[in-house]
Amino acid sequence: MGEITLKPIGVARNSIKEPQFGGFDDEITEIVVDEDYADGLDDITKYSHVIVVFWMDQVDECNLHHRPQGNPDVPVVGIFACRCPQRPNPIAISTVKLLGREGNKIRVKGLDAIDGSPVIDIKPVWPKYDGGEDRRVPSWVDKLDL
Repeated sequence: MGEITLKPIGVARNSIKEPQFGGFDDEITEIVVDEDYADGLDDITKYSHVIVVFWMDQVDECNLHHRPQGNPDVPVVGIFACRCPQRPNPIAISTVKLLGREGNKIRVKGLDAIDGSPVIDIKPVWPKYDGGEDRRVPSWVDKLDL
């Protein structure tokens, strides 16, 4: 398998300066998109929510097994069975409320990124692809600080 090269399209700007568990629900983040890609934001405000793909650039290790949030009330699970950051490729995705656009910047609510996180992509939420009436998660997920 060959190597993959990613180029950030922008950067997340908010008040979160250090990694943390939870507390992002009301956080307003400004995503500053590189001027070369600003036209790609045209018509984005016709959507209520977007998916932000970003790079967790402060993650420096990979653990294939992990106890989410170090919480003793949840089991140790494989890294692909949780949303923990210590992944082979520290790529994160978050579905967030889109608040508005101004030029090459959009404002979103609830993004769980740290200030300065490189943004890889922004996608509109389409219920056909991003919804799902029959979703299920393990019961231990309710024990996490989300």
